[in-house]
Amino acid sequence: MKIGRVTAVDLLVPVKPLHLAKTRLRGAWPARDERAHRELALALVRDTVAAATAAAGVRRVLAICSDPHAVRVLRRDGTDVMPDEPDAGLNPALRHGAQVLGARDPRATVGALQSDLPALRSGELDAALAAFAGCGAARAFCPDRVGTGTTLLLARPGVDLDPRFGYGSAAAHRGSGARPLEGAWPTLR
Repeated sequence: MKIGRVTAVDLLVPVKPLHLAKTRLRGAWPARDERAHRELALALVRDTVAAATAAAGVRRVLAICSDPHAVRVLRRDGTDVMPDEPDAGLNPALRHGAQVLGARDPRATVGALQSDLPALRSGELDAALAAFAGCGAARAFCPDRVGTGTTLLLARPGVDLDPRFGYGSAAAHRGSGARPLEGAWPTLR
């Protein structure tokens, strides 16, 4: 599959242990139902993975997850899952995942997509991938709606993904040389 000069896009989707995911939403539950909270967090992931998988420009989605329930459900959905290694946080897991994908196919563009984009439309993800294909940058990212976070990070074949997710990730990615992708993609932001 070819989008511009990008021939294949393999995406990593990091998934936190469900009991730690989306903690800001805990107060939204009348009884603070732990099971309901975990299922909501998993539903966000499943929606995001389904949209990414359906995008024409995405060849492979690899979830990084060690939560046993999430792993079972994602695998049942047909998603490829690898354990969270080295179990040292988001950026080390993404670096390891990028190495795994690069070893599988050194010609692939590798990316990281946040797992909590439940309204993501495949067409908007494809538009962002096309923008990356045409921008000429070795690495690029899509900032979130407010412009401080990152929802998508991409690196061309043979280029280190160099993830810098966390507080202020948009500035950190920009500072590391990644180019911001511009476009009207509200479901990706």
